[in-house]
Amino acid sequence: MMRDVNETFREVIQAIFPLTLAVVLLLLVFVGIGLDDLISFLMATVLTVIGMTFFLTGVKMSMLPIGEAIGADLPKHNSLAFIAVVAFLLSSFVAIAEPNVNVLINMIDSALQGSINNNLLIISIAFGVGLLMAISILRIVFGTPIKYLFAASYSIILLLSFFVPTDYLAIAFDSGSVTTGAMIVPVIMGLGVGMASVLQDRSELDGFGLIGLASIGPILSLMLLGVLSS
Repeated sequence: MMRDVNETFREVIQAIFPLTLAVVLLLLVFVGIGLDDLISFLMATVLTVIGMTFFLTGVKMSMLPIGEAIGADLPKHNSLAFIAVVAFLLSSFVAIAEPNVNVLINMIDSALQGSINNNLLIISIAFGVGLLMAISILRIVFGTPIKYLFAASYSIILLLSFFVPTDYLAIAFDSGSVTTGAMIVPVIMGLGVGMASVLQDRSELDGFGLIGLASIGPILSLMLLGVLSS
């Protein structure tokens, strides 16, 4: 476990240190921040590093193995409906738990002053992730080329973009990006790789690409929500 913690700690440092250095330089050169505020910022950065280290270590040690185990077990039930339902429910619940989604919802609520119901946004995002994840898992079962799903999905997005209100259009694309966070990615990748690894005539590479497909789901669901509410 300590090896996992140390490895994750180095990854977090490599990710945060350049950003911290850039922010400190901007604050000192252009903003003229005081010493107390600078110390507060650095202390908050240290706490961020510690928190992200333990959080990401927990995700690696729990969520990824769980996703792989569930993915490897699903084909044993010989039921496409069961596979689709489990993939939908699992990815939907993980999307609700994703910290990035909650950050986005709070920012939307602040910017639009509560004009869009937060619960409706969360449900729409979770539904979109779950639906595309279920379709993606079935794609692995049937061996459908992933390029067809991408082409069809983005064609629908392009068509809907002409009818979606501006506010919803911007929110929809941001919702797609926040569903590639630390909680969702290990589960989806583990589920796909685990599924592909136990199917005959399938390579583990067939389990990749699910993150890209899953991120399309919230875009489509929020676009449809915008069209229906306009």
